[in-house]
Amino acid sequence: MSPTVVYVGPYRFFFYSGDRNEPPHVHVEREGKIAKFWLKPVRLQDSGGFRPHEVRRLQRLVEERHVMILERWDEYFSD
Repeated sequence: MSPTVVYVGPYRFFFYSGDRNEPPHVHVEREGKIAKFWLKPVRLQDSGGFRPHEVRRLQRLVEERHVMILERWDEYFSD
């Protein structure tokens, strides 16, 4: 299962249910490409095939939403 956090334009921000044991992060998907960003602090972990200019855009989108994404992380992975 991979719950969606939010859609922004063509991008889907989501978690994998198996991510529980990793530090907070979010995956961003578009057309089969999936990047991964750590959230504390926000930084790229894997570009997933996105081009550098798009990775920079994704990082800005994650930074703008990191508080909300962290809240969703805590809600989803809390016991």
